[in-house]
This record gives sequence, C-alpha cells and structure tokens, in this order.
Amino acid sequence: MPRFIDLFAGLGGFHFALSELGHQCVFASELREDLRKLYQVNFPGTRIEGDITKIKPEDIPAHDILCAGFPCQPFSQAGKRQGFNDEKDRGNLFTYICRILQYHRPRYVLLENVSNLKGHDGGNTWRTIHRMLDEDLNYEVAEPAILSPHQWGIPQHRRRIYIVCEDREQGNLQGFSFPIPPRSWRSDIKQIIEEDDTDYIKLKADTRQQLTLWQDFIDQTIAHHQRIPRFPIWAMEFGADYEYRKKAPAFQTFEELQGRHGHLGCIVDGTNKAECLAQLPVYARTDRSEVFPTWKIKYIEQNRAFYAQNREWLDEWIGHVRHLENSHLKLEWNCGDDADPTLEDKIIQFRASGIRVKLPTFSPALNLVGTQIPIFPWVNLPAETLQPGEPTTGRYMTRKEAAKLQGMMKLRFDDENFALSVPRSFEALGNAVNVTIVKHIAKNLIRE
Repeated sequence: MPRFIDLFAGLGGFHFALSELGHQCVFASELREDLRKLYQVNFPGTRIEGDITKIKPEDIPAHDILCAGFPCQPFSQAGKRQGFNDEKDRGNLFTYICRILQYHRPRYVLLENVSNLKGHDGGNTWRTIHRMLDEDLNYEVAEPAILSPHQWGIPQHRRRIYIVCEDREQGNLQGFSFPIPPRSWRSDIKQIIEEDDTDYIKLKADTRQQLTLWQDFIDQTIAHHQRIPRFPIWAMEFGADYEYRKKAPAFQTFEELQGRHGHLGCIVDGTNKAECLAQLPVYARTDRSEVFPTWKIKYIEQNRAFYAQNREWLDEWIGHVRHLENSHLKLEWNCGDDADPTLEDKIIQFRASGIRVKLPTFSPALNLVGTQIPIFPWVNLPAETLQPGEPTTGRYMTRKEAAKLQGMMKLRFDDENFALSVPRSFEALGNAVNVTIVKHIAKNLIRE
C-alpha cells in the first residue's frame, strides 16, 4: 500500500483523495490548531503535527508520495541558483518541502497552488520551484496543468495549478498525462443542494429587506422599458454631480467641492475640505492618483447617465435605500439579458464590491472570506427549523453543500469533543484542495 504525507493539510483534501484510492497517510502537518483538531475528527489515528518548519525531515515517516497545497510566498533569492546552500531562502516554506524530498526521496510529488503561480513575481517563483525540483533534487517535473472542478460537471469555477513530479532514480513521467475533462458537461447548482439540511444560516431581516429593495429597483427598471444595467450599479452616484473626469475630488479645492451633490445626491455642505470629501461616495475620496482610472470614470459616467434617464422613479427609490451601507448600494447583475428579471431564482453573494447576482449554474468560487457565503433565495427551509411567521424559503449555502463542491462528501465538522465554527469552516473550504481533481490526477500518476 503506497504511503503518503499531507503537508499544509487544511481540511485534508489530499487525504480524502488518496485514501479513497487505497493509499495510507503516515504523516500530516497543519499550522492552525483548530484545523488539526478537525483533521483528527475526520482521520482518527493519523499523526498530525503543527508548524512544518519545526519538524526535522528525519522525524517524518518514510513515504512514497508527498502531497502539499503549499503557500505561495515570494522566493527572495530567485535566480541566484544557490539551492539549499542559500541561507536567506530558508524562510520560504517551499524549502522545507524540498528538504523532506531530499531526505526521503519519495517517488511521487503532487502539489497544488493558485492558478497564477507561474506568473508570480514575473515568473521567478515558478522558475525557482522548477529548478529546485528538477536540477537540485533530480525530479522530473511535468508541465503544470490548470484545472477547475466545473470541467467535471461540479458547479464551481475554481482554477488551480497542479504540479506533478517523479523521482528520476525510481521512474519517469513518460506514461503520465493530466486527466482530460469530458467534452460535454453541464453544471447546475441544484445538484449539490440539500433542502433537508438543518445546519444552515438564516437570512437576517435586514438582508431580506436589502434584496427586496433591489428587486424593486429591477421591477421599476423593467416597468419603465429599460434593461437591467450590465455595468456595476453604483447607487451612490445617483443624483451626484461632483467633478470626476479631469481631477479626482481629493485634489480639488474646498471651493470646487462645496455646493456640489455627492453621495445619493446629497448636497456637499461641509465646512472644510475633509468634511466635503466625507460627503462623496467612498470610492470617490481616494487620493492615490490625481486622475481616476479609466474604468472608474466609465462606471461613474454610466451610472449618472442611467440616473438621468430614470430620475422620475429613482428619486423615490433612493429615499428607501439611504440607510444602507456602501457595499449594499452596489449591484452586479451577471445574468445577461435573457434571464428572468428576478432575484428569487438567482445565486446572491454579498461582497465588499457589492451584491453580486448570478445564474444558478455555478457557485461563486469558495474563498477565504467566511462572510461571502452564497445565498440561495429559492430553497425551501425545513419546517422543523422555523418559528411561526418566519419566511419558508431562502438561506445561505450550507457547509455540507460547500464541501460537496470540493469533493468532500465525507467531511465532518465536529464530534462530541470539538466543533469548527461555520465561518472558519467556509474559510477552510475556500482554501481546500479539490478531492475530485486530485483523484483524477493520482489515478494517472501513481503506479504501484
């Protein structure tokens, strides 16, 4: 039975994948204590340690496969070609992977990272990684592949780079190829939804009200024979007339700002420049450049034009949204022209950049921000979870559903002694290795 180690283990994506193929995990490391505890819940009996930089290679069991979803940190000595003699490079976590490889010489290496790894630091990071594996350690390195779960019908776009290596002293990669996704696939978010899941986060009344206000915006837009804008809707710009084309407000004088209209059309009446700037939309207050970037000028222009065309009904609508915080005054309609003009059957995601609306095909990519969990407005809620008078539909994606997107159908979030919080669960899932893709790769790579 091939043995593997799971470095920077997180939720154990590599462990799930390789153990399902009959391989044995003999060691794991994970810096975060709560994830180590959860790892023990899911993989009882597996030895898991903390900071990999504190572990000597000789204290790690012998293994045939090294797996790591390693952090991408700058290689400060990229290009100097000093290899393991470079003292300054020891702060880089990838160096510790290489030390383990140098000591144990596992036959296979399987790594995962963000999709733009090859372009990081002008390509220096990848060149250094390749050189350390290929020239310094004598591992054959396959040309990396960028793969996403959606290519296998899983409703999530999540591009990641996968790196595969084999020890030249034990074999070669001549027969290896990365898995080829099926030519035809169809993804629907409904395939991962479990309506009877009671472990869900309820939508707050404020969140439902915000969605109602934006549905009214959409209804009014259609009723007045307009199409829903394809550009980001910045409601803060409705009624504004401050100067933005030639000079950013932060570089204008007090006199140039006073008396204009700013956030949601309110009069700019501060007693000094700082107070005037505070009455503008938050994105208009920046002092990074004397002139706004072209994209920002374009969005402001488009929103002001939309307001001018729809002022008759927008002025009343503005009165209902003045209390909303900045990010809730932005809407991104990513559904095209043919979709029904309703939020009820779309995926909603509250982001720092605004409220994003998309078709119920693919989930937004899981990320490290636990507050950006997608909302499914149409999902029926289990009756036993509701109080009298509560809405019967609409909730956030559950942890179990998110785990399905990562191929972790067997993932547990607690036991009688420990439970990982919901926000931390989503953060960890956003950083997890996709089990389905790893299994496809490993089947092609590992030859017993």
